[in-house]
Amino acid sequence: MPGLNEIHQKTNDTHMKKFKMYMMFFIIFGSLNVLAQQKTSIISKETNITFFSNAPLEDIEAKSILGASAINLLTGDIIFRVKNTSFQFDKKLMQEHFNENYMESDKYPLSEFKGKIESANKLTKDGNYVLNVTGTLQIHGVSKPYNTKVAFTVKDGTIRAIANFQVKLADHKITIPSIVGKKIAEVVKITVDAMYKP
Repeated sequence: MPGLNEIHQKTNDTHMKKFKMYMMFFIIFGSLNVLAQQKTSIISKETNITFFSNAPLEDIEAKSILGASAINLLTGDIIFRVKNTSFQFDKKLMQEHFNENYMESDKYPLSEFKGKIESANKLTKDGNYVLNVTGTLQIHGVSKPYNTKVAFTVKDGTIRAIANFQVKLADHKITIPSIVGKKIAEVVKITVDAMYKP
């Protein structure tokens, strides 16, 4: 009859084989999951975001070329994110006011939109599409629901998305000092231009 040590050794060997089998399963499954994500998600490292303020005394425009975005073509999920300090103004003083007084960029460094594209499956084929996008925009630490139309152009797996919508500053608790009230509009126009590649 086999001794206790031999029985324990066989038991340990069996457990080790099962452990290795489970580990191999998880490694393979995890790899397939990553590949699936890569095939269904596309990203944009070339996301330009512009805002324009039309006021009686002065038009103000600022642009960031450092925005980032991603789309999951399977689920229709979409996200935009931009660092507030990346916006560039013609006037340095206005840029300082924007970050220090209005956006409080030290406290709220990012602005972000998370939403869903309706009929996102259309974006798997070449063509021009105008699709509805709904989601939540977070600016200055305040999140608000938004609904807008986005123009998509799809060609050879590359997708360009252009969206225009308006943001009311008061909705995001951004206050404008009365001394500069006539220079900044209460509602600003936001334009997003993103190029997605697999």
